[in-house]
Amino acid sequence: MSRAEEIQTKLEAAFEARQIEVRNDSGRHAGHAGDDGSGESHFHVMLRAPEFAGQSRIARHRAVHSALGPDLVSAIHALSLDLDT
Repeated sequence: MSRAEEIQTKLEAAFEARQIEVRNDSGRHAGHAGDDGSGESHFHVMLRAPEFAGQSRIARHRAVHSALGPDLVSAIHALSLDLDT
């Protein structure tokens, strides 16, 4: 399973997502800092979930990081998040 698939699976298990998109942006960062050569170091997540209602931006980010877990989060160099209800 790719990291993008792992991210999506974990987020789908943790949230009642109305919309979710996980995009691997690693190719755009080839040769830059944090590129480990795996092709799976930079990701963008767009997630729309009712659980985010009333939460601050920081609380939403923390919820996503918690859902992904420390092992997956530490394996990713960059994770861009677009989170809303």
